[in-house]
Amino acid sequence: MYIEKLMEKGAQFLGCKYPIMCGAMTWVSDARLVTAVGNAGGFGLLAGGNSPVDAFEAEIQKTREMSSNPFGVNLITVAPNYKEHLNMVLNAGVEVVVFAGSIPKAKEIAQVKKAGAKVICFAATEALAYKMVTQGADALVLEGSEAGGHIGPVSLTVLLQQILFKIDKVPIFVAGGIATGRMMAHMMTMGAVGVQMGTRFVMSRECTAHYKFKEQFIRAKARDAIATPAFDSRLPVIPVRALKNEGTNEFAKLQLELINKLEANQIGRDDAQYEVERFWMGALRRAVIDGDVVGGSLMAGQAVGLVDEIMTIQGIMDELITEADQTLAEIKDRLCDCGK
Repeated sequence: MYIEKLMEKGAQFLGCKYPIMCGAMTWVSDARLVTAVGNAGGFGLLAGGNSPVDAFEAEIQKTREMSSNPFGVNLITVAPNYKEHLNMVLNAGVEVVVFAGSIPKAKEIAQVKKAGAKVICFAATEALAYKMVTQGADALVLEGSEAGGHIGPVSLTVLLQQILFKIDKVPIFVAGGIATGRMMAHMMTMGAVGVQMGTRFVMSRECTAHYKFKEQFIRAKARDAIATPAFDSRLPVIPVRALKNEGTNEFAKLQLELINKLEANQIGRDDAQYEVERFWMGALRRAVIDGDVVGGSLMAGQAVGLVDEIMTIQGIMDELITEADQTLAEIKDRLCDCGK
């Protein structure tokens, strides 16, 4: 298969068959989903979110009991429980740690590497990519603003030109708007060692998200996944891409309330940021676990417009690989035709 050659570097880095990562989605990426992705040859990431540290640790242990496949954990640096999560992970013997949310400190990256784990950092801008490499990241994920959940300000197509084509010191994975094997193949011909997908894996039978949550994904178009606005620089809100509903409106109201409290010195900036994260954690849980698709958070990337069928993880993986290989064969034929 053509695709296997392009996958060698990413697969070796992750220790799996296919360097296709299932992004860590709070309340979604649990032991069952991570195990299913690993069994199908991919690489799953457990989402720490802001769960109690003992619950997060138990989920790590549960994943190990369910399978011997390698997997990673995702730490959200802006979550209120982040420090407790980090301390636990340092002693948990995990193989890969992904820092998300905001910029991890150099000493935190060093601590994780000293504990024996590989470190992957997100790079939503060119400057951040170079900073993370300098601080010791073993690999990067270029995540474009097309992605779901917390997002950066730049599209993947621009990040490819700014970072993927320039940085060769560390392996680079790509994410944001990717849902097909065809796109995966093209990304890897450009130099990516693998991809990360989230929205595509929500639409799997093994994903435990509420059926109403998945139904919204089936109905949605790409344009329905919108990014939340920031109203005031004093409240450093990381944009979130989700399907628009009443929960989106409630978040706008929360921002205005927090800005007023900041002006009145009734709350500090850090505490205000924590309130924002608590809102998203709770709103996402209501949607994913309880099926509240009206007031909960329907975090989804623009790739939601490309998925309209619920499949098994194995079926998704087989389709991705087959389509990617066919695409590479087509590219080869076109190049050969150009040489005639």
